[in-house]
Amino acid sequence: MERRLAAVMIADVCGYGLLTQADEEGTCARFQTDLHDLFEQRITAHRGRLIKTMGDGLLVEFHSVVEAVRCAVEVQRAKSASRGVDEGRLEFRIGINLGDVIVEGDDIQGDGVIIAERLQSLAEPGGIVISGTAYDQVEKHLDVGFVFLGEQRLKHVEKPVRTYRLWVDQTRPAKAKVSARHPKRWAALGLSAVVLAALAAAAWWRPWAPPANTIEDQPVNLSMADKASIAVLPFANVSDDPKQDFFANGMTDGLVTELAQVSGLFVIARNSTFTYKGRSVTPRQVSEELGVRYVLEGSVQRAGEQLRINAQLIDSVSGGNVWAGRFDGSLSDVFALQDKVMRGIAEALALRLNPDQQMASGRKETTVPEAFDAFLRGWEHHRRTTPEDFEKAVPYFEQAISLDPAYGRAYAAAAMVYARIYLWRWHYQLGISRVEARARAWQYLRTAQKHKTALAFQATALLSEADWQHADALAELRQAIALEPGDSWSYALTAFVLTCAGRPAEALPYIRTAMRLDPHPPSFFVYVLALTQFSLEDFEAAAAAARDSIRLNPKDDGSFLLLASAAGQLGHRTEAEQAVARFNALRLSRGGIAVTLSAYPPLDLQNQQIRDQFHEGLRLAGVPETLMDADSNLRNQLAVGEARSLFLGHQLRGRLLDSGEEHQALVSTDGIATLTGDWASLGAGRMTDVEVRFEKDAVCFLWLKTTNLCGVVLRNPGGSRARENEFIWYHGDRAFTFSQIR
Repeated sequence: MERRLAAVMIADVCGYGLLTQADEEGTCARFQTDLHDLFEQRITAHRGRLIKTMGDGLLVEFHSVVEAVRCAVEVQRAKSASRGVDEGRLEFRIGINLGDVIVEGDDIQGDGVIIAERLQSLAEPGGIVISGTAYDQVEKHLDVGFVFLGEQRLKHVEKPVRTYRLWVDQTRPAKAKVSARHPKRWAALGLSAVVLAALAAAAWWRPWAPPANTIEDQPVNLSMADKASIAVLPFANVSDDPKQDFFANGMTDGLVTELAQVSGLFVIARNSTFTYKGRSVTPRQVSEELGVRYVLEGSVQRAGEQLRINAQLIDSVSGGNVWAGRFDGSLSDVFALQDKVMRGIAEALALRLNPDQQMASGRKETTVPEAFDAFLRGWEHHRRTTPEDFEKAVPYFEQAISLDPAYGRAYAAAAMVYARIYLWRWHYQLGISRVEARARAWQYLRTAQKHKTALAFQATALLSEADWQHADALAELRQAIALEPGDSWSYALTAFVLTCAGRPAEALPYIRTAMRLDPHPPSFFVYVLALTQFSLEDFEAAAAAARDSIRLNPKDDGSFLLLASAAGQLGHRTEAEQAVARFNALRLSRGGIAVTLSAYPPLDLQNQQIRDQFHEGLRLAGVPETLMDADSNLRNQLAVGEARSLFLGHQLRGRLLDSGEEHQALVSTDGIATLTGDWASLGAGRMTDVEVRFEKDAVCFLWLKTTNLCGVVLRNPGGSRARENEFIWYHGDRAFTFSQIR
């Protein structure tokens, strides 16, 4: 038996199973094209050897690990360059390991290959993950960045493996590289300049406001407030049809966006002003609670295609009207009517429109009234920011796009929905995989980016952040802030990215600015505040903010996990355990399993010390290391006879909640199975003639008489057949939920 040290590269197509279901011949043809035109040329150039292809992947051996990584970087950069050009392009994950392999003819096997395959599965679409042994050889020789992912426990690998994600962005400077144990902190000069500019602007916006450390209302001395500060209350729907509320809400949104771009005017975000919808309040009450001097209120009347807008601007100090106007027109004139209201307010407050605002006046987002109508209906759901409403918003945005294929804002809104689904892992609500959510977001972004909006920049930033591309995300958010400086989401997302990048001290002013723009903020803003304070080791403040976030959105499972860790760090064991229990209940209802330390939901915290603190807080909250460490799961383990009845002669199916990828087993009565999806990862997504064995307390899959995958089977309390998560096959550190569907 020959052994040797080799650099092993494994590349795998993302979402190959779904792609082949949609277009088997086309997907296979694209894979062959990538193999011949993209991989083989570069493998040869870097003196590698293509060992074999495996359905949707390939195994390559190199004599030099430096050449292996260079080859992988060139491949992924070439794929990235084709984004937006090649509509049907495939995305690859790549894993590289330097290790011992067993040579069998032209093939190689052994731990060196197994580790490379596991690393590939850790990579994001378009990404590269390498082992510590590979990193030690290439770190000084390649002009790419590295992010230390910690020591990972990999299937069929006895000891934890150091892992690193490569930053393959070609424009990333060499000084931004991250070292192995202590990731460096860097600050781009361009970002610093924008930070200073943003904070300088914030200073005159809120000279009277105390730091927004909590979301509690605080009294404001109106005599000290900047005179050019305004809140736009939800316009009343005075149409005969109460279903036209969405249109009145959309008009309010549009005015907030227009006014926020007027130089010298501070505008409260719509999320805070909409808390007054349907309530009887005085302008002075609104001013005191939101910290503004002026309040705009009005009404919208719609009769078919005809519109009437009434608006009045009130000075809360004097109580008198500063300006009022009535505007009539048709639905096709809606943007011009909004411009007239904006101009009237600017003139009343002696504010001068800059040249860009003058040019933008009267510019239409769409010339198709029906498309605008569909967009507003979708936006009504989008603004609620829940998985259920995102699902309802998409068809309306798609309808708007079909009615007006040049409607840039509709493309941006659809892209934002899928970008948030991708980042927050809400794909389960739409019944798609996470990879598919990302693909749909980019599909809409290709058109949205032709029409510059803050929303398009934000969506692009979210996709970059979800792929750990912090610098790219911050660059996109800088452009969003420059384009629409009054959009609170741009500041909140900037704070989120900075905190994830290990720079919470820089993040704090941004989240405070977001919450000053939006004094009644959405739960995500408060979650970001909690995460930032946790990263600064202010666990008391983090726990308080997490409680507020939960109060605003009890369905946000991330806030429960953050509260559990913060309370654990504070020694509040009862509260921590309750937070864990509520988190588990939500995850189970969505098709997942209870949290464990070895497999808690991904949280993008680049700083190793902060990650360790988060992990330790969960441990102190009573979260078990693995599923088998939980006492309840020992009671939920199926006996051999029960497992036989569950498997033999049945079809089993489930999904991994975090990826959305499906796995399935079709088992005959005599124990021969066909496995697909993640259950068949070693067989490129499909394994046939698999022998199902019942060994002691485990169910094992024996494939090709050599590969034996074993795991215990547990009942999943709270699981359901509808969610296909009644049972768990627990193999290594991975938990595969499933149900018997036939």
